[in-house]
Amino acid sequence: MTIDTEALSTRYRAASVDLSGKRLLITNFRNTEQEKDFSKPPNCSGVGRIRHFRRTLGNSDWPPNPLPIDPACKVLGLQLTDMIRAQVFQNAVCNWRCWYCFVPFDLLNANPDYSEWMSPAILIDRYLDQPNPPPMIDLTGGQPDLIPEWVPWMMAELKNRGLDRQVYPWSDDNLSNDYFWRYLSEADIELIATYPNYGRVCCFKGFNVESFAFNTRAEPALFEQQFELMKKLLNLGIDLYSYATFTVPSRHGIEEDMRCFVDRLQMLDENLPLRTVPLQIQEFTPVKQRLNSATIDALHNQQIAIEAWLQELEQRFSSKELSYNIADIPLDKGNVSRLTH
Repeated sequence: MTIDTEALSTRYRAASVDLSGKRLLITNFRNTEQEKDFSKPPNCSGVGRIRHFRRTLGNSDWPPNPLPIDPACKVLGLQLTDMIRAQVFQNAVCNWRCWYCFVPFDLLNANPDYSEWMSPAILIDRYLDQPNPPPMIDLTGGQPDLIPEWVPWMMAELKNRGLDRQVYPWSDDNLSNDYFWRYLSEADIELIATYPNYGRVCCFKGFNVESFAFNTRAEPALFEQQFELMKKLLNLGIDLYSYATFTVPSRHGIEEDMRCFVDRLQMLDENLPLRTVPLQIQEFTPVKQRLNSATIDALHNQQIAIEAWLQELEQRFSSKELSYNIADIPLDKGNVSRLTH
């Protein structure tokens, strides 16, 4: 069944934010299916977890993932590394149901059994109340932008405590709605756009209409909306990156559709493909329960798609351009050759 994205977004926003109290529903990971995939137990009294972002995944031949490692190291003045620790807080709602999501679906529907009402002040208190807090806070979901206020609320709290230069907030966005502009004030948007230590990653849930609809269960027409929303975010000057998932049920036309996808990215910004990281879909515990013949085919077909992606980049950029640190790639329709190192 196709998801009514607008209706579900409205419903889940209403169920998961308390604007007057500046609170939102945050997942409590204790006794959940998701907890089985953690390398360490949940922290922050259950509403947080420590994630180790790694550049490479075991023996995978998939391209390395520098996000959010390189942007965090750059703004925090840390030595480049292949792993960074992050404090994760996960909001308890999402308006899509991507079959490959590592979050169980019963943690995406404002489930009171696995969530708690939290304010930014309490989240920061719990983050600080641990030995050696990680240098970055990952605001994830779910879909964090169902409550776009979450990011500026956290920024304001960090700033009030004098932590805005010491802690790197990172958030993700599935490009499913315009709530960022619909609900945030001009002051909120200005805070996000000018905050010194902030990075945001937006995920393209497929490289063509077929893969998008298959992956998200959303209306196929919303594939185009992703590019419109990304363009608006790029215009704000945020330190912006993108993910892309390449699982698709059919092998037909992958190369041509990938060419069109990279064209679309470059229409937004010439260098956007260099700030885009394809995500390899893996079989986390919740995913294994959703596998069928179509999704198994899609897992295999992502390998064909990544090869097409790499070929497109090799044709469009020099080896030197492809070697730049992702955090050093300018997003102003400039040229990477302007970089001085």
